[in-house]
Amino acid sequence: MFNKKTVIITGGAGFIGANVAFYLQNNYPNCKVVVFDSFRGSAKFENGHFTSLGHFKNLIGFNGEVISGDINCAADLARLEEMDFDYMFHQAAISDTTVMDQKLMVQTNVNAFKDLLDMCVRKNAAMVYASSAGTYGNSPAPNSVGSGEEPENVYGFSKLMMDNIAYEYMQKSDITIAGLRYFNVYGPRELYKGTTASMILQLGLQMLAGKNPRLFKYGEQKRDFVYIDDVVQANIKAATAGQSGVYNVGSGNARMFKDIVAGLNASLGMEKQIEYFDNPYSFYQNHTEADIAKTKEKLGYEPRFSLEAGIEDYVNDIKTIYEKGLFDA
Repeated sequence: MFNKKTVIITGGAGFIGANVAFYLQNNYPNCKVVVFDSFRGSAKFENGHFTSLGHFKNLIGFNGEVISGDINCAADLARLEEMDFDYMFHQAAISDTTVMDQKLMVQTNVNAFKDLLDMCVRKNAAMVYASSAGTYGNSPAPNSVGSGEEPENVYGFSKLMMDNIAYEYMQKSDITIAGLRYFNVYGPRELYKGTTASMILQLGLQMLAGKNPRLFKYGEQKRDFVYIDDVVQANIKAATAGQSGVYNVGSGNARMFKDIVAGLNASLGMEKQIEYFDNPYSFYQNHTEADIAKTKEKLGYEPRFSLEAGIEDYVNDIKTIYEKGLFDA
């Protein structure tokens, strides 16, 4: 499948990209994997968050090629143009939903995506890219591709515009193009997302620090939490199924926030009580849930991890992060 092939992963030093890189390395030893990432620097957005979530520590143990580059820079993209590659997993983006710079968001997420799609067409390479459940905004769940696509912020808008471009290219190109609308992804290698890391990680660290977990009243908000291993599975199947389209990637089962605490209590051997406080946000998604029927049918995707199973698999990493004091690294 991927042996003797060349794969480029943009954003490959980030959370999802790094996990895809290691999956390929571990399962396809004769696959050439190239990570392209802008990596962590000193630059920050106006909200104080780093402009790049890529971190070299996510790639410790990676044996492939690494290129430092910005998808907005033509000179950096020229390095990729020099290569003959078979697949591109495009994970690079501004994924921080609190960034309000509309020009930069659209330039980075939309314009650069089109440049990379053009490159894949020239190379006759399959393109799998990261879309987002943010395209649905606060539309009623369950969320289905093609309906309720009413983003509430420029991030969700940019991802919807990426999907629109992808549909156009699907009509005029023979390459496989698959957009994956990720729901709430959690798991190993999300540490360097900082304050945008999952509730599972942040609540787990609170509890390990001896604090009671804090939730908005009364912890009954629902999200579709999907474990990173299932997200990697979706990427791999999307690249090889030969089924162009836009697909939801979630567990297909929305869970309440207080279920996270129950799962963490069980996995950590604790009995922490929840502290509830008022939700300060006038707009808030109270329920997201992926309709994954099409993803199952077309890609053969079958999520393996319930919320409880994902937490159990993740908990040792959470303990290590806490014991080493890494969260603010």
